[in-house]
Parts: sequence; C-alpha cells; structure tokens
Amino acid sequence: MGDTGELDAVFAETVRRTGASIGALYLLSPKEQVLCLDAFCGAPAEFAAPWARVPTAARGPVADAVREQRMVWVDGQQELAHSYPRTAMVLPYPLILVAAPVTGVRTWGALLLMWPDSRPSHMTGRERGLIASSCGRLARLLEEAVAHGGSPACGDGPRVVSPGTGRRSLSPAMAAADFVERLPGGSCALDLEGRFTYVSSGACELLGREAGRLLGTLPWESLRWLDEPSHEDRYRAAVISREPVSFTACRPPDQWLDFHLYPDPSGISVRIVPSGTRPPPVPAPSRSARTAAPARAGRLYQLTHLAAALTEVVGVQDVIDLVADQIMPAFGAQGLVLSAAEAGRLRITGHRGYDPQTIERLDGLPLDTAFTPAGRALTGGVPSFFSRPEEMRRVYAEAELVSGKQAWAFLPLIVSGRPVGCCVLSYDSPHEFTSEERAVMTSLAGLIAQALDRARLYDTKHDLAHGLQQALLPRTLPEVAGLRVAARYLPATRGMDIGGDFYDLIRLRDTAVAAVIGDVQGHNVAAAALMGQVRTGVHAHATLGTAPGQVLSRTNRLLTDLAPDLFTSCLYAHLDLAGRRATLASAGHPPPLLRLPDRDTRPVTVAPGPPLGVDPDAVFPVTEIPLTPGLLLAFYTDGLVETPGVHLDDSIARLAHHLAQADDRDLDLLADDLLKHVSTAGQRTDDIALLVLRYGG
Repeated sequence: MGDTGELDAVFAETVRRTGASIGALYLLSPKEQVLCLDAFCGAPAEFAAPWARVPTAARGPVADAVREQRMVWVDGQQELAHSYPRTAMVLPYPLILVAAPVTGVRTWGALLLMWPDSRPSHMTGRERGLIASSCGRLARLLEEAVAHGGSPACGDGPRVVSPGTGRRSLSPAMAAADFVERLPGGSCALDLEGRFTYVSSGACELLGREAGRLLGTLPWESLRWLDEPSHEDRYRAAVISREPVSFTACRPPDQWLDFHLYPDPSGISVRIVPSGTRPPPVPAPSRSARTAAPARAGRLYQLTHLAAALTEVVGVQDVIDLVADQIMPAFGAQGLVLSAAEAGRLRITGHRGYDPQTIERLDGLPLDTAFTPAGRALTGGVPSFFSRPEEMRRVYAEAELVSGKQAWAFLPLIVSGRPVGCCVLSYDSPHEFTSEERAVMTSLAGLIAQALDRARLYDTKHDLAHGLQQALLPRTLPEVAGLRVAARYLPATRGMDIGGDFYDLIRLRDTAVAAVIGDVQGHNVAAAALMGQVRTGVHAHATLGTAPGQVLSRTNRLLTDLAPDLFTSCLYAHLDLAGRRATLASAGHPPPLLRLPDRDTRPVTVAPGPPLGVDPDAVFPVTEIPLTPGLLLAFYTDGLVETPGVHLDDSIARLAHHLAQADDRDLDLLADDLLKHVSTAGQRTDDIALLVLRYGG
C-alpha cells in the first residue's frame, strides 16, 4: 500500500489510548473473502500466525465484526471458550478482547484489541466511542491511500508496529528509568520478541554466559538448557496476559534458578534468583494464569487450531480454501496442489501459486506415477521432502522443470490404508524442512486426508439431493394473460443437506391459475423426495377443479397414508383473474405479503390449518381477497424471514417494509432485491423459495 506511516501511527495511538496490551489491524482482501493481518502491535508477529488469514465466513470475533458490522466484545476466557472455541484454543490465556469493523465508504477490515483480564469486564461508552472513532480514522486513511493510487491488500506478512509509533521516542535514560521502574531488583530485560535487550552482570554470572553472547538472542536459543517448551509458554503467557509469571529451570549440572517475569507494553523485566532465595513480591493476578503446556507452545497451538478447523469443513472446496488460507501461510509455502484419487488417477481439485499450463500438465497423473514424487509417496505412504531443486532433479528431472518451484513437501493423503489423494506444498526459494516441521506436516496430512474423504462423500450426497430437488421443481412457469410472475429458489449455504422448499404455478383455465408454495420438514434426500410427492398431489387435485381447502385436505390425507414421518407447510392460492378474486388456504405456512397499488403492504390474514401430514381429518379454512389492478402478492418460505433472536412477526414486518419500497416494474429484479434482504453477511442455514405475482396494471 506504499507508505503506511500515518496508518501505523493512528493504529498505535488507538492501542495506547485504549490501554490495550495487544492490537491487530486486519484488511479485507479485494480478491477473496479473507481478512489478512496487516499490522500487529504489542507482541511478536509469530503469535498471530494461526489467525493471520481469517475467512470472513469463519466463526470468530474478527470475522463476526466484519460480517455483522458490529463491535464484538468478549469479556474473558470463559466467554471466549464458549462463544469462539477455536479462537480460545490458540489464545489459552486470561484476556479480554474487542473486534470492531473498519468501515467507511465500504468495509476495509477490522480492528482487534486485547487487554489482560485484570481490567473491568465491561466496555464504557467512552471506550466504545474511542474505538469507533479510531476505526473511522483508519477507514479514512485507507480511502485516501486508494485515492492516491494505493491498494490495501494482503501482503507477505504483518508489520510489527511499536506501541510508541507516532510519538516522540524515549531517550536511553528514560528507557533505563522505565526498566528500573518495573523491575523490583532487575537482572535482565526482554523485548516483546523475546530477545535480550539488557543483561546485568549478576544475570551473566547466574546464566553462565557473557552479555555480548546473550544480547539480541532468544533465551531458549542461546541457553540450550532453557530450550523447554514449557519455559517458552511462560514467556508467551506473560506477553499475552500482561501478568507476572514464574518458572524454575535447572542450569547444568545442578543449579536451579527461579525466573520471575514482569511484563508491560514495552517489554519484559526478568528477575533471576537461585532457587530457594526469597523472590520479589509478585502481584496476584485476578485469575490464575494457565499452566504450561508440555510441548513447543507456538507450534502446538497452531497445530491444534488447524486440526480444529479441519474438523469443521464440509465440502471439498472448504478443504481447499482452508489448506490455502491457513495451512499454506502457517508453513510459509507459496504453492499448493491438492489432488484427489479418482479412478486410479490424481485429479487436481484445488491449487494456488501455479499457472494453468502447469496444472494441466500435472492433472490426471496415475496414482503410481514416476513423473513426480506423488506416486512414491502414495504407494509407500511416506511423505517426501525436497529442500532444493538439485534434490528433486536427481530423481525427478522433468518434475522440477514443470513445477518451477525450489522446494517441495509431498504429503500422501491416506485413510485406513486407502489413498485419498496427495497434498503438495511448494516454495519459490530453497527451504530447509526441520524435523519439527516435517512431523507437523505429516500429522496434518492425516487430518487433511480425513477431511477430504468426508468432504467428497458430502459433495456426492449433496449433488444427488440437489439434483433430485432441481428435477422436481418446475423448469418454467406458464404464461398467463394479465399476470406477471417471478420465482426464485436458493439452497442453504451451510449444513450437510438440502431442503424441501418448493413452488409452483398451475394453469387451471385461461383466466384462472393456482399459486403454491411449501416447505417440507428436514434437509435430506427424503425431504426432496417428499417435496416431489406433495407437489404432484397438489397439482393433481388442483387441475381437477378442487376448491383450495379441499386441495390441501386431500393432499393431507395422501401424506398421512404415506406416513413419511415428516410434515409439510403449504400455502395454496386460487386466483380467478376474470372474477378478480383470490382464495387462499394455508397449512401452517407463513402468510403471503400483499402490496396494493398505493404501496400499502401488509401480511394477508389467512386462517391457518395444521401442517400437512399431521392430522388426517384436519380442516383448512379459506380466505378471500379482491384482486385489483396493480396488486402484488409475494409467497415465500421461512428461510427468507427467520432470523435467530428475532420474532417471526418482526421479520415479516421488515420484509413487508422492504417490499413496499421496492420497484415492481421488473419482477425478476424485485425478486432478486427481496433475496438480498436476507442477511447477506451471514450464511443461510435454510433454503428459500419465493414466488411473486403481479395482477394487471
């Protein structure tokens, strides 16, 4: 985006003025629905690795803030674990956070702020106003950058912004004063990256190393006896929770030392004393800090986060997006090829970082191919790692030329001894695969294989059900003089199956038609099949000239005889265009909306009977309304109006208000506009059927 100085200054000022310990600025990628971490303040960038790229559809504070355009406040670890369990996995520390959308002329991204849980658990009006104002300032700066030719986008990684950015830098004397202030008897200091910035002579003596060999290094790298994951986790706990923590370590051969860490926004002061010596007083945290994890902290949390994400994917495209958006960045890879085993060949289902010609050359290779290492990896079930082109060239000369990459990890995807596919991560420059990295990649390959296998089964099942439903819906609607019609069907965007919503328009005579809309309980093949039976039953009885109430009664008896264990809501309307009358009967279905020529819009009061398939002797009352030229009727299923936490009557009233304002000159555009009324930011958990009719005028 070019010069980010002013943006970073406003971002850092917001972190300081709110008293936050950590801040993160996310920008919305212009090419994909992903939020990318652009700037990070108060901790090392590696801390944010598990959530450096956040899909806008994901369940998390940042994504929710952008999707729902609201401030998301989480008042502690307990609420975080309850509302956002995946986020809690990678932030297992006592903290409070808020995520707010950065919105101006459009949505640019989100601001995330974190505090220790020692602060009050509620947000004041002043704090809310300050955060909202800061988001507005950030949005204006981004808009100005675009106006001057900039382009906010996902970069190679987040910028680490110092909390002091934008204000006068402190002199060395002031920095020393800060150090003395926060350290009871001080021995050494670490920056937020964990590197030594000051080491006293007493600390050098206890640690057994000269200051020159320690300054600028990480403790667990320069002092091998501190290379224990639990020690690193204590440092991470101090940085994130901003609470003092302690641990004990043994300097070989037998000298035990107590380490007391005192964090603040500029770094960590560390007091080191021989074990058994009375330590300086440590302020009691408001809630006990989490005990150390018995594994390399950063990598463990990241692996746990990715594993949890893989359990939530549904379709094959979800697997591809997750691997590309979260697993690729986690390992710093620039290329991805994900293949599925089909009919003895590797069919590429998704890729990133490769041109179409390369993908065409690699697609469809046999499972036992010798052209790339994928064949050997699948046959032996053992991953292959190539750190540089020479290693690949010695065995697979052509593959290295076709790929154009410099390092590769070939991960076989195997489930119960059966090859599911292959995942290839590649790099634009040579890359050394550490033993830890190889172990994590191998573990993730098993999880990816399970996820891909489930996803392929889901896609097959979904395509079957969706194809069945599409075959049962009317391909076209009849043209009737004096009546304009538009219809829409939208499947759910989330969930394992499809629904049983349907609509129909049945020509009865030249001047009479029947409009039908219904919703079968359930979301599976059985629901789609029952929907076809209901639609056929209604159609058969309607074309015999049966009255509306009797159409539903006879269809109801048919369903109770079939005993499908599913019930169906249905609304049937007989429109007598010559007599200018409409007769309606309802089987537990939401009321249609009526818009008069003067735009007065309201739900039609229809006396409802029970849903079809419940009571074989049910009676379905009828309601008559006059048809006046210019009158508009909208029939819909509950997926269009049901919103969690909102009363159904209120949702219907909102839809009626929206319909009253809509332009009805083109019913197709009007139908599309009504569908946009659905919360477009969120995912639909139910399918939607819509039928709009306009009489004369």
